[in-house]
Amino acid sequence: MMKKTYLKLILLALVVISINGCSDDFLEKTPTQTVAVSDIEKTAKISPEILESTLRGVYTMMYNPGTGGIGGHNDFGQKATDIHTDLLSADMALSKNTYSRFRLMAQLIPTVDYTYNTGNYMHWRYYYRLIRSCNLIITSLGGNDAPITDKNRLAMGQAKALRAYAYYYLSQIYITEYSETSKVLPIYIDSEVAENQAQSTTKEVYDLMIKDLNESITLLASFTRTNKYEVNKDVAKALLAYVYASKGTSADNLKAKALAEEVIASGYPLTTKAQAVGGFNDVATPSWIWGVDINPDTGKHLHSWWGQMDLFSYSYQYFGDTKSIDKGLFDAIHPNDVRKTQFFNSPGHGWNLAPYNKFFHPARTPRGTGLYTNEDYIYMRIDEMYLLSAEMSAKEGMDGDAKNRLKDILRLRFDNPADYAYVDALSGAALQDEVYLQTRIELWGEGKSYMAMKRNKATVTRGSNHLFHTGTSIPYNDDRLTFKIPQSEVQNNPNISATN
Repeated sequence: MMKKTYLKLILLALVVISINGCSDDFLEKTPTQTVAVSDIEKTAKISPEILESTLRGVYTMMYNPGTGGIGGHNDFGQKATDIHTDLLSADMALSKNTYSRFRLMAQLIPTVDYTYNTGNYMHWRYYYRLIRSCNLIITSLGGNDAPITDKNRLAMGQAKALRAYAYYYLSQIYITEYSETSKVLPIYIDSEVAENQAQSTTKEVYDLMIKDLNESITLLASFTRTNKYEVNKDVAKALLAYVYASKGTSADNLKAKALAEEVIASGYPLTTKAQAVGGFNDVATPSWIWGVDINPDTGKHLHSWWGQMDLFSYSYQYFGDTKSIDKGLFDAIHPNDVRKTQFFNSPGHGWNLAPYNKFFHPARTPRGTGLYTNEDYIYMRIDEMYLLSAEMSAKEGMDGDAKNRLKDILRLRFDNPADYAYVDALSGAALQDEVYLQTRIELWGEGKSYMAMKRNKATVTRGSNHLFHTGTSIPYNDDRLTFKIPQSEVQNNPNISATN
């Protein structure tokens, strides 16, 4: 009876966590309508299932509709960020616009006007809600520097990795580029601290991410997960590799390469040629490092990533908000590359260059079902680490290593080795450019292009199939490609500046 009571209590806490915002009440120490951290800590000692339930609640935030607080059909957690950033990178084109779910982002309007909830507020609120929830778990376990025991090791490791993941995305989309002394993001690491925090330096944010992820890797060393939505040591290492890579120094590039190689050594097989055109809809795919099973209990219908991207579902993609590969990027794909067939190639058709053969419901019935229960979410796959290792090697003059890792991917995308033999002759800047190009092609639509654009300090040119800014070349550090701190945060936190 006591266990049932406490489980009801934690469920109440999770509900309140899910509706709290990032303004005044975001850091309210013990809100009258919820449960204090001390209550969670006490109940967790009696029933360990409480911490597990709390962790599941954090993971659920990653794909639940409305986690960004605007409630629209473009607000559904991490995969909403993936679409927004792919549009900013210009590798994804809004090629048809009927319902305007992503029109403003394609027009590059919210990124220059901090009053827009779409984009600025939505992503800020989503990631800081994750941070707050992780802090609740960490505090309930004794705090950031609590002694580690067998009972708290796995929960602490996952919470710190998830907190770092949230800060990583904030650091990428709200900061133009790494500069140690620039101040943008406030740091929150203690759920018991009620005061609004001032903006920390970028170095301080990165130091926290690196510390959290290193500790997570140690804490999760022996963790054998039962669900791919959980963070394990490989996910933590991959996240840390991305953090180091985004700093851009030679020493950090080498650290990123070493971590990527450690994840590769873990044994995940690369995505096969058949899987490259197999729908990217099954979390059981061996190459997936991190993802979530979308089943009848978690299915999110139209208000979801699949509801925005899949022609073979009852979706915006089918009915008129078409997201396609940039025409210039499509043209850069070799004719014999299997990835060329991922996209609908029929000039003049409304779905031209849509990813009809990359992301799809297994039934493959156009406009098909509105029940997206056979389409899972991918967050990360091993191919990313091969490409990141190649990128870091190329930047550090380790051309042989870069070519080998790049060819590991390409040999699974071509039938004839002669089609990618040109890689052997590349070196220096040309090799770096090729790795960047192959990263954009391989990971199209998976939310990775924006970070790659910033790491490579690229200038993107919008192809002829973009509805807005067609033909415009935009450098990575253009103000239009980085989000602003939202108006609500500036108004509610006197320590925050409106400019960033």
